[in-house]
Amino acid sequence: MADAVVDYDEALATYDPVMGLEVHVELGTATKMFCGCATGFGAEPNTQVCPVCLGLPGALPVVNATAVESAIRIGLALNCQIAQWCRFARKNYFYPDMPKNFQTSQYDEPIAFEGYLDVELADGSTFRVDIERAHMEEDTGKSLHVGGSTGRIQGAEYSLVDYNRAGIPLIEIVTKPLVGAGERAPEVARAYVAALRDLLKALDVSDVKMEQGSMRCDANVSLMRKDADAFGTRTETKNVNSLRSVERAIRYEISRQAALLNDGHNITQETRHWHEDTGITTSGRPKSDADDYRYFPEPDLVPVAPARERVEELRTTLPEPPAQRRKRLQSDWGYSDLEMRDVINAGALELIEQTVAEGATPAAARKWWTGELARRANVEGRSVDDFGVTPAYIAELDGMVRGGRLNDSMARQVLEGVIDGEGSPTAVADARGLELVQDTGALEAAVDAVIAANGPIADKVREGKLNAAGALIGQVMKEMKGQADAAKARELILAKLTS
Repeated sequence: MADAVVDYDEALATYDPVMGLEVHVELGTATKMFCGCATGFGAEPNTQVCPVCLGLPGALPVVNATAVESAIRIGLALNCQIAQWCRFARKNYFYPDMPKNFQTSQYDEPIAFEGYLDVELADGSTFRVDIERAHMEEDTGKSLHVGGSTGRIQGAEYSLVDYNRAGIPLIEIVTKPLVGAGERAPEVARAYVAALRDLLKALDVSDVKMEQGSMRCDANVSLMRKDADAFGTRTETKNVNSLRSVERAIRYEISRQAALLNDGHNITQETRHWHEDTGITTSGRPKSDADDYRYFPEPDLVPVAPARERVEELRTTLPEPPAQRRKRLQSDWGYSDLEMRDVINAGALELIEQTVAEGATPAAARKWWTGELARRANVEGRSVDDFGVTPAYIAELDGMVRGGRLNDSMARQVLEGVIDGEGSPTAVADARGLELVQDTGALEAAVDAVIAANGPIADKVREGKLNAAGALIGQVMKEMKGQADAAKARELILAKLTS
């Protein structure tokens, strides 16, 4: 049974939301954090394991140097200070997907701390998200609960554990409490996770595929009355794995907590599960404080002390910040704010950049990627680059239109053929016999026949009503089975009727 909720606006009239966002990012290293096991996604269960990541007695960990440098680059990109000396710690708790019964993490000595990320909202305003820390740790294994209706442990007949993921390098990025967002708190959370995803992708440290769990967000939410100066009790909604869900989960928790507080109840400090299908959260387990984890320094690993010279070398490898890059590209391409927003919403920014580099005009690149391809992707729940269409193909298609071989209608037919796997645009056009008729004599004959057959419309054009020429052009295109150049047809019609 779902918990009672109050109207969102009613909740915000009485309470101010306070958020804390913890984003876990799996690093794209070839091997795990403390051993040499592979990290590839989708392998057969328990085939990418060894004594170290299974926690067998006597097995000793070794730190992945690439993961450490990735953590430093992430910290620098988040405007953090980089620790001159830090240690790993043991975070003790029992879970079946933790083979060692503790997680090797960092506690009071993170690799990066005291940073910020400026996040642009939909209306163009900016919200600064203060970063408390970014620390290194290892991922857990994955439990599969079999026999229930929800996929969760409640009601399951039995559970299986896959330890392939155990030990994969993780960076956990923790914000300071986010206050002052008011009714826009869910929007701020979504924008922050989106901006963080873009930044990590630009750094090339992770594939940030939220649907595969390589980036996931734990959303802490509490409410404080408008006249209060102390934070309320928080809940933590675990492992939210899409931007849309981050926004929806926080909005729901605000409404749910407000209903409890309005009725005089206390908020239970706990973890909660997000249900995408019903749009609600449900209780998980009581939330532990740091003391309950009995942190202590990891005795089997030496401290990490990155040389300042190496830190500065890594700083030089940072890419252009995504927000700055988007503004530069928008200026270079001459897109309006609305056009650029459509490009970003379609996930087509990199595709368009590559298409322009292949020789297409910015206008044509935007038209094809954010038009038919984006529409199909949205309808079919797929990515815009999931149809076998490459930037080189779109540039080739644009060249065929600009070169006069295809008109827009033909180009759309060619695109359909490419999507259907018939080959490159040129191969599809050749196989389907799609090419504008270049014989001006044939086009002129078709124009004369259409004018003769549509006297009343031709008279309107003679009288100066030039818009009426559109009907004649359509008849010419029909006469020539769509293989006429519409612009040339219009020139001929007007020359014959207005000269």
